[in-house]
Amino acid sequence: MIYRIINAFIEIKVKSRYSVLSFFKYARLMSKLTLKLIRDTFSIHSLAVNSDIPKEVFSAPIYFIAKTYDELSIVLPSHYCIGSDNVETDWQALEVVGPLEFSLTGILSNISSVLAGENISIFAVSTFDTDYILVKSNTINSAITALRLNHYQVLTKNENALK
Repeated sequence: MIYRIINAFIEIKVKSRYSVLSFFKYARLMSKLTLKLIRDTFSIHSLAVNSDIPKEVFSAPIYFIAKTYDELSIVLPSHYCIGSDNVETDWQALEVVGPLEFSLTGILSNISSVLAGENISIFAVSTFDTDYILVKSNTINSAITALRLNHYQVLTKNENALK
């Protein structure tokens, strides 16, 4: 049975100009995808688009800055206080252990689908090497359980300390 499924997938993908090798590479990655719980609690700040980035941001060990035509968003550990127009506090971050190749698809989609199935809202951030999925602290245990039940390896604070 599994032979027929793989064979059908290969036939479809080859006709669609995808390589058989990329299928096996993707399948291997997805079956071993690891997420790591970041120890910090985060706040997501919203500032006016013309705001200067507060100097305190650059002293944080980890931060994310996004600017669009309409807004400036800054994510940083909650113990860093900056002036902002609005702030959402109490977020936990899961890092997809990378680096991830740009040719890989569906990573964020699959993770967000698992969490959406449990009614867990996310705030996602992507970097050059990997993705970060932030969830409210009161849902982090449910998020980890849901991901593990869907074959993701999730390293928690205690497991991170051992590594």
